[in-house]
Amino acid sequence: EVKELVELGVQVGVVIGGGNLFRGAGLAEAGMNRVVGDHMGMLATVMNGLAMRDALHRAYVNARVMSAIPLKGVCDDYNWADAIRELRQGRVVIFSAGTGNPFFTTDSAACLRGIEI
Repeated sequence: EVKELVELGVQVGVVIGGGNLFRGAGLAEAGMNRVVGDHMGMLATVMNGLAMRDALHRAYVNARVMSAIPLKGVCDDYNWADAIRELRQGRVVIFSAGTGNPFFTTDSAACLRGIEI
């Protein structure tokens, strides 16, 4: 579906979740420090973003993963101007690590990235 949108000339940005691996709030309910749990949740979104980028590349779709938390050598740091440039060049941008702050959901990141981009 993403490939079809790109082929139509649609700029595609995806805010990816990580709930299939970890949910920060759920880990906190189990007794883990909430900030630590949220950081694990953010890292889970990066893992999913890397998997999605790989799947897109195998389908011959150019994609970049941008993270709200620095992960040098793994993916690009999030920067709104860079994201807009990537989108204009026809690349899919996968936004990961939520807002980069604990206590905010991926839904918050989706709203924020949508407004910024």
